[in-house]
Amino acid sequence: MTVAAQKGFNIKVMALLQERISLKPMLRYHIGGLARYFCDAKNIKDLKVVLKDAKKKKIPVFVFGGGTNILMNDHEFPGLVLRVSIPGIVRKGNRITVGAGVLMSDLLKFTAKEGLSGFEWAGGLPGTTGGAVRGNAGCFGGETKDRVYSVKVLEISTLRVKTFAKKQCGFTYRSSIFKKKDGKYIILSATFVCEKGEKKKINASIAEKIKHREARHPLDYPNIGSIFKNVPWSDLSKKYQEEFAHLKKTDPFSVLPTPVLIEQAGLKGVSCGGAMISPKHGNFIVNVCDAKASDVHALIALAKGEVKRKYKIDLEPEVILV
Repeated sequence: MTVAAQKGFNIKVMALLQERISLKPMLRYHIGGLARYFCDAKNIKDLKVVLKDAKKKKIPVFVFGGGTNILMNDHEFPGLVLRVSIPGIVRKGNRITVGAGVLMSDLLKFTAKEGLSGFEWAGGLPGTTGGAVRGNAGCFGGETKDRVYSVKVLEISTLRVKTFAKKQCGFTYRSSIFKKKDGKYIILSATFVCEKGEKKKINASIAEKIKHREARHPLDYPNIGSIFKNVPWSDLSKKYQEEFAHLKKTDPFSVLPTPVLIEQAGLKGVSCGGAMISPKHGNFIVNVCDAKASDVHALIALAKGEVKRKYKIDLEPEVILV
């Protein structure tokens, strides 16, 4: 008899669960311990079934999508880990409804093929659509919120499906109500509004963004993208605004790129265990040799401490630390 059966999970739930599964292969960082129970949910029905039982058993639940911006700890997660893999893209005019589990790369292929413009900025962006909505992912001056019309979610406490209009989503810089109220909602799908465009121009713009990432990001090692948010220009003292004026950029408001501060603090190339602050991009901590979560946490603490000491700035993590 499986542990799930011994715990009294119902038969339907047992069919969806795996036990003591390593999370490493599922997470882009290739870092993380085991999941006591794991479910790859491909539809709303499966989500409701497993969440209902998890609630009865009073076990903790952790939800993720593509695993591209998560640093999972090295220990076993004692409850249920849910991967949301809801598929599907449906077009109605200039609106597209996209399942939360759809990869951003697949969304871009669809929009390019259909001649729909608005997501070119996301060329090369990893992860799922649900994750992009939750964290209001952005780059090259664009943000996910720019195209959101509505978001469909599952409220975990009631297992009711709700639809949030864009104004209700509480989008801010690299965040949303779904991220701020972590553990309350699971994103199921999102509807976006695009514009008609020329396929050739759309494809060229996407390719340009991908080329930019490949040239500047350390993609040859496991990573979870930018560790810290960029620093709002208004957070800098007048002295540093003058010193770094030539490096100011829009993201989508005026910021100083965080890798500048990390590089100026002399931290590029610094390592701890199997993790290293990338010599190529200071805001990436790469897994160079079977790194542990503790190695990455040590480098995060080091970067925060040195930047705080030198510039009196508190760096804010962009990634999810579990």
